[in-house]
Amino acid sequence: MAQAAVKRQKSDAFTWEGVDKQGKKVKGLMEAVSVAYVNATLRRQGVSPTKVAKQRKAAFKFKKKIKTKDIAVFTRQLATMLTSGIPIAQSFDIVGKGHENPSMQEIIMSIKQDIESGTALSPALSKFPLYFDPLYCNLVQAGEQAGILDGILDKVATYKEKIEAIKGKIKSALFYPTAVIVVAFIITAVLLIFVIPQFESLFEGFGADLPALTKMVVNLSRAFQKWWWAIIGGIVGTVVFASYSYKRSEKAQQMMDRALLKFPVIGEIVKKATIARFSRTLATMFAAGVPLVEALDSVAGAAGNRVYYEGTLAIKSDVSTGMQLQAAMNTTGLFPNMVIQMVAIGEESGELDKMLSKVADFYEAEVDDAVAGLSSLLEPIIMAFLGIVIGGLVIAMYLPIFKLAAAV
Repeated sequence: MAQAAVKRQKSDAFTWEGVDKQGKKVKGLMEAVSVAYVNATLRRQGVSPTKVAKQRKAAFKFKKKIKTKDIAVFTRQLATMLTSGIPIAQSFDIVGKGHENPSMQEIIMSIKQDIESGTALSPALSKFPLYFDPLYCNLVQAGEQAGILDGILDKVATYKEKIEAIKGKIKSALFYPTAVIVVAFIITAVLLIFVIPQFESLFEGFGADLPALTKMVVNLSRAFQKWWWAIIGGIVGTVVFASYSYKRSEKAQQMMDRALLKFPVIGEIVKKATIARFSRTLATMFAAGVPLVEALDSVAGAAGNRVYYEGTLAIKSDVSTGMQLQAAMNTTGLFPNMVIQMVAIGEESGELDKMLSKVADFYEAEVDDAVAGLSSLLEPIIMAFLGIVIGGLVIAMYLPIFKLAAAV
């Protein structure tokens, strides 16, 4: 059987101007393979093209990164537009042209073109999986099928905002100690490389034995001067390797995530944040009318922790065989008794989504309190840590001087 190699034509950006059915002048931007394709598409949309030209590309164009916050803002704006009764294509046009991020604007206008050509919203969004994950697309699809897209988008926007708030609190809790450790390392390295050698040359003229602490610091300084590139390279390499392994290896993810959950203080915050994310995601999916077993697939992907990801898949497996959700959650051993009891009440009363939302609200508040408490706890610990490290180096350098003064 003969096989023909078909080369896909490269699409370009075309600017166009034309006149619509009401005689109004309109213009826009379209991705297409040729001028003829643009003309044909515009005529199908009821626009008589008067000018079509390929957009000139700049020699260099800086693209601003699209953040999860951009997606949350877009979702909230789109939900507001649709709730106000504005047609979806026009809503996309308004939101797209008003967005501050050019990269996000480009994606929104591309989705708008798909919608104008007859594509449903969920398939149009699924063309950008990096920004609109399966959870997002599944919720939108459920809203389209039920005819309540505006309401679902409002729930999705709330969900995105809540999840981003949780992530922000976790990052703020981890940023402070990490930044202090990095600063302490830099200060220590500067002292070992530049300051302590000056003291070492001074000590050589004393002709006396140095205290043990001073000898240790001097030897450490010599090692750092000789092998600083290996020490820094080893630290950077370890961080890069750990990051790469976490992204590529499921075993590494499970090991690191399990260790993180057991880490003092930080582990409790991560656990509460993960339970809040689990509850919020499942509540949103269930409220949208997504079947429980299907919803648990998306919940697993949104867990953010490998231990809870595997636990959620185990829950899905048990639920699919007829087990109640609260019993399946209890089997994993990952959820506190309060969460299981709330889920049980929700199942019995038929208000599972409301109960899960209350659980999410409770644990989000718990994360707020835990982060505030952690900040208060870390401040004195970090000050003591810096005092011991920097103060220890200074004392080690002045001990021989004190010893000499005492001898004199």
